[in-house]
Parts: sequence; structure tokens; C-alpha cells
Amino acid sequence: MTDAPHILVVDDDTRLRDLLRKFLSDNGFTVTTAADAAEARQRLGSFEFDLIILDVMMPGENGFDLTRSLRQDNDVAILLLTAMDTQENRIEGLERGADDYLSKPFEPRELLLRVNNILRRLPKRPSDPHTELHFGDCVYDVLRGELFRGSVPIHLTSGEAALLKIFASRPGKTFSREDLCAQAGADINLRTVDVQITRLRKKIEDDPSLPRHLQTVRGRGYLLRID
Repeated sequence: MTDAPHILVVDDDTRLRDLLRKFLSDNGFTVTTAADAAEARQRLGSFEFDLIILDVMMPGENGFDLTRSLRQDNDVAILLLTAMDTQENRIEGLERGADDYLSKPFEPRELLLRVNNILRRLPKRPSDPHTELHFGDCVYDVLRGELFRGSVPIHLTSGEAALLKIFASRPGKTFSREDLCAQAGADINLRTVDVQITRLRKKIEDDPSLPRHLQTVRGRGYLLRID
């Protein structure tokens, strides 16, 4: 469920990335991974995270530079991981905006303690049930704009995310193609709206050919039915 803190693990080491995903998932977190800064930016464009666990030494844009860049317009908590265990490196990471710094190799229990300490300091999320919409196996977090199937986050393109946000604003209301295009802005147009609807159905329907939730209203448009 979306009550679990959502963590983004960014590390070019596939083995460590997979181990962290399993360890954190086993300890109650929702986990998404990325292999480098470019992939991390894609994930950040689709989901809102409570914390980023970020490796410093990565090919291309390194963790220090990504931290500094994110701090220009994003206050997500950041825990840096690095094999460079010098005072200068720790200071540099903190100066660029990281919340904490952990040297490799590390004890998983220490990582868990540091993660929980950071999350404990964050503002609490609203718990109003109206901030979540349920349809079938899916849950849509209205405030965060995130879609989950069970506890697994579902990636949405910008067009799909724009459409779902519109439908979620008025469940049961029929939106014409023109309405959807006008409200979605540059993300969709009249030539692509039907394609985006088809793609969105594949992510939320058990049988996209017989949609139960994202339905077509003949001659009028589309609507979202929630449970």
C-alpha cells in the first residue's frame, strides 16, 4: 500500500542494487531502483519518493552532482553511499545537500537505522482516505500522483499520468476527448488521446479489451469508475 515509504535506490552495481531492493522491501518499504543518474531522473519524473539512497561513484553524472542538481528544486531526502571514506568527501556530500552519508562496505542494520532516522524527521503524510482511489487491484495516490498495484509502483508516462490525474479529479464523470486534451496540456492531443487511453488500460485493467474501470461512453468520451 502507499502508506509504506517509497525509496529510490540509485547504484550502478547490479548486485548491490538488487540486494538493497530485497532488504528494504523485506523491511516494509516500497522500493524502486535506477542504475545511474539518467535513469534516476526518469523515475523521479514518474514517482514521488520519500528518500533516495544514492551511490556517489557512478559513470556519467555522479552522486555529488546529482544531489546538487536535485537540491535546486527538490527537497527529497538523500542518503549517499560511497567507498570514498574521507572527511573531505563526507563534507562535500553534506555541503551539496545530502541528509546523511554512509561508507561502503556497510552493515545493513546501520543502513536501516539511518533510513528510519531520516524518515522520522520528515513531515507526516496526510492519512485522509479521500487521498486514495481504489479500482480493482490498483490504488491511485491522488496527492502524490502515483499508481500502485498492491504495493508495487506502476510506471506512468507523462501522458498517462496526466490522463489519470484528470479522471481521478472527478471519478464517474465523462470527459470528452476535447476536455482531456485541454486539461492535459502538451502531454496529449486529439491524435494521441485514444492511444494513451489504450496504454493506460493495459496498466490498470485485468482485461484491457473489456475495461471495468476506464470505460468508454459511446459518443461522449471516457470515465473512470472506482470501487
